Amino acid sequence: MKIGIIGTGAIGGTIAKKMAAAEHNVKITNSGDADKLNALAGELGVVAATIKDVVKNVDVIILSVPTVAIPTLPKDLLANVPENVIVVDTSNYYPFRDADIEEIKNGKVESVWVSEQLGRPVIKAFNNLLAETLANGGKEPGAKDRIAMAVAGDDLKAKKIIEGLINDAGFDAVDSGNLSESWRHQPGTPAYCTELTAEELKQALSNAVKEEAPLLRDKAIADLSSLPSYPSHQDIVEYNRGLFQKNPKSV
Repeated sequence: MKIGIIGTGAIGGTIAKKMAAAEHNVKITNSGDADKLNALAGELGVVAATIKDVVKNVDVIILSVPTVAIPTLPKDLLANVPENVIVVDTSNYYPFRDADIEEIKNGKVESVWVSEQLGRPVIKAFNNLLAETLANGGKEPGAKDRIAMAVAGDDLKAKKIIEGLINDAGFDAVDSGNLSESWRHQPGTPAYCTELTAEELKQALSNAVKEEAPLLRDKAIADLSSLPSYPSHQDIVEYNRGLFQKNPKSV
């Protein structure tokens, strides 16, 4: 497939590398200078592009920028992008980083808000795993304890295509419902950064409590930030699992 990725941070850069390894045609862009972008593209095995060119002649556009950056994208960015091009939102809202977005704070589902900013439908995916998990936790299809990733959206055909990309990245995909249900894998839910198998993830999505999620999200940030040293990847996963009694307690 032809994939354009906007944002090359820990998630976007890893997705780019994985998609290139799976022999998809990938181009990337970010807000940095052209020389650094070209160097990064070379490291990842992809093509560097401008913000305008990254959305041209592609099958999938993956937005991997902080939530607060969504409204700063060019207003006409997707104006000439055909309707059959799938737009994927990987973002997660964190008030300490993204400032106060009143609609989200008042309960609007994060990716519904993103869709409204963009003026077109999106698929929510690649958001409920840590960057380290995404980079190194993938396994072959059918492997024991293969970690799963949630996918939400209103277009079943589009979701199936993105599920294929998730499989290419080394993970099982679990359909979490319409975009309005994507809150079930936002920060502060049992599905978020807990490294669950497909069956475990289905249960975790079902166990989510919307009203509790923002409180648990903020508690996790406060608790992990107060530690005397930066926690290991394993420690973060264990901490997140421990927030929810019904989640598995060991990895």
